[in-house]
Formats: sequence, C-alpha cells, structure tokens
Amino acid sequence: MATNKKILIVEDDKDILELVKLYLGKEGFRTATASTGTDALKQVKSDKPDLIVLDLMLPEIDGLEICKRLRGAPDTASIPIIMLTAKAEEADTIVGLELGADDYVTKPFSPKSLVARVKALFRRLDRQQQGTVSVHTYGHLVMDLSRHEVRVQDREVVLTAKEFGLLEYLLRNVGRVMTRDTLLNSVWGYDYYGTTRTVDVHVRRLKQKIPLLNDAIVAVKSLGYKLKEYDAPA
Repeated sequence: MATNKKILIVEDDKDILELVKLYLGKEGFRTATASTGTDALKQVKSDKPDLIVLDLMLPEIDGLEICKRLRGAPDTASIPIIMLTAKAEEADTIVGLELGADDYVTKPFSPKSLVARVKALFRRLDRQQQGTVSVHTYGHLVMDLSRHEVRVQDREVVLTAKEFGLLEYLLRNVGRVMTRDTLLNSVWGYDYYGTTRTVDVHVRRLKQKIPLLNDAIVAVKSLGYKLKEYDAPA
C-alpha cells in the first residue's frame, strides 16, 4: 500500500494525539493535527486530508457536528472518517454512523488496532477503484468505480466511503440475499468489531440519498438484504 496518504488527527488529549501521530508516522503516513473542532474544520478546508481520525468530545465544536458539516459539503463529503469515542453506548456509535462516519474505535484502544483500521479502510477504497468492472448500472443509477462517482439521472449523488462500498457490493450481487454478516465482512472487513446494526444504518442512509433504492433494497427477515433485479417501468 502506498503510504503517502495524509491523515488529519483531531483529538484534544495531547497524549493520545501524539501516540496516534507516532504510530501512523511509523507506517509512513503523513499527519496533521488539530485539538479543537474549529481548528479541525479550518484544516480540512485548507488542506484536504485523505482520511480523518476524529474524536467526538472536542472543545468549541464536537465531533458529531464536525462530521455532519463535512458530510453536508460536496467537496468534503467523501473523505473517510474514523471516529474515536470514550462512550461505549451503542446509541452514541449509531448517531455517528447516521451522520456519515465510516468506522469507529472506542477508547481505550490499541494504537496498532487503529492503524490496522486505517490501512483496511484505504485497502477497501483501493479495491473499489481498481475493480475489474468499472461501471455498474441499475435503471437510472450509474456507478463509475474509476471516478468513484454515483449518478442518478445524470445528477451526482455524494456518498461516504462505506455507503459507496455497500452499494457497489449490492450491485455486484443483484438478486442475491446478502446476510448482514456477509455485508460486514465484505464492506467493513473481517476485522471490523461493530454490530450488524451498522449495516441497517447504512442501508437506511442509501435509501435516503437515492430514493430509487427505497423499494429496490428489500430486507429479508432474520437474514439481511437483497437488491432486487431491476424491473424497468412499462
């Protein structure tokens, strides 16, 4: 894996920030840091990072609000975000995922584990960009893997890295039932420690962003999801 990627670490605990910076640096990643929400937003705007490691509890502007703002702006909507949270409650994790985070790590965490998550996320993005099939179509939906772009009726739909990966996997398996565990392993990676609720959150977000999928992605009771074969209107 190329290690020229730039990662913005947003963390107000200096010890954790320096530790994460040290471990990412050892792997060849370039890093930038921010200790407040305001500073983080300025840095993202001035020097677009390839990935953001984002603490939730920050001075001035918290991590959830930062995530919301980044996902709401077209030029930053697709930057991968890994959340750091000291809260173990599932509700906090779900809120972050609802707002568009790609992954999360609960404190206390192993720096090596965080680095592994970062590498896994970059690998999955690389695989999506280097897939053998470069374009998927589903009715008026067109997914161009080489451009990392999704368009519906020639209007671009901005997706997060995980939303893009989930949609691409469903499009490659039209008509097949995909269990939540299969989707977690294939899109998030076998080393992902989240719950299957993560899949439900991302499916719901896909449907919100692409109404065409509202009836196309169906839940299969106790199993998972299926993208129905496309049935062109009469």
